[in-house]
Amino acid sequence: MTHIKGFDHVGLTVEDLDAATAFFARLGLEVEGSTFVEGDFLDTVIGIPNSRTQIVMLRPPGGGTGIELSSFVRPDHEAGSPAAMANELGLRNVCFEVDDLPATVDALAADGYGLVGGIGQHENSWRMAYVRGPEGIVVSLAERIG
Repeated sequence: MTHIKGFDHVGLTVEDLDAATAFFARLGLEVEGSTFVEGDFLDTVIGIPNSRTQIVMLRPPGGGTGIELSSFVRPDHEAGSPAAMANELGLRNVCFEVDDLPATVDALAADGYGLVGGIGQHENSWRMAYVRGPEGIVVSLAERIG
């Protein structure tokens, strides 16, 4: 028996909300909204009393699974590992399918975001690359070629 009705979003906690928002917007996501959240609801859900966060929700053009960026006003954030590699436990990347992988990588490089490794190709079906964005966020970019 399944209880899942759909996949709504992935949440990422960041220090610099503006930089992270700009990065995901550069990839083509659109800002759906921005708000501050605090009070009993947030305290209950995340288990941190007296918390306050600013959230920006981004979605692909036309809708679909979104990215929720959250930056805490209180309590202070706790730094993660900005140089985490694929074998470190936890969420390691968010993957987006793109039309032109080399052009997307070049555009992100022009903004100062580089490849974690290189552009790989799996048989004649996919090209893929990991790009490290702001605060060490790894974004996997995949282009269907076959």
